[in-house]
Amino acid sequence: MNSKLYRGSLETIIIKLLSENKEMYGYEITQLVKEMTLGELQITEGALYPALHKLEAKGLLDTSTRSIGNRYRKYYSLTKKGEKEKRVLFEEMAIYLNSMQLLLNPIKVK
Repeated sequence: MNSKLYRGSLETIIIKLLSENKEMYGYEITQLVKEMTLGELQITEGALYPALHKLEAKGLLDTSTRSIGNRYRKYYSLTKKGEKEKRVLFEEMAIYLNSMQLLLNPIKVK
């Protein structure tokens, strides 16, 4: 899949997954996306972490760090503001997808 196509949707993907899973860490997000899309969509760390940091800077994500064995893992979760923004992002994505569908498969009117 063309990475440019999903890059604009990455924030929506992250928010969708966090809304369903309460909290996740970065690698977990990449693996779930890969699994859900049967390998068609693979998010790189180079794309994921800047998107996570951007969402955190906007106040949409909270983070917590936990010790797992001898390593630390940073978990992300939606803030209340993130929960509110989720609805807007999902509505915008639905409109966008519908518009693309109309452009790619126009309805022929006789």
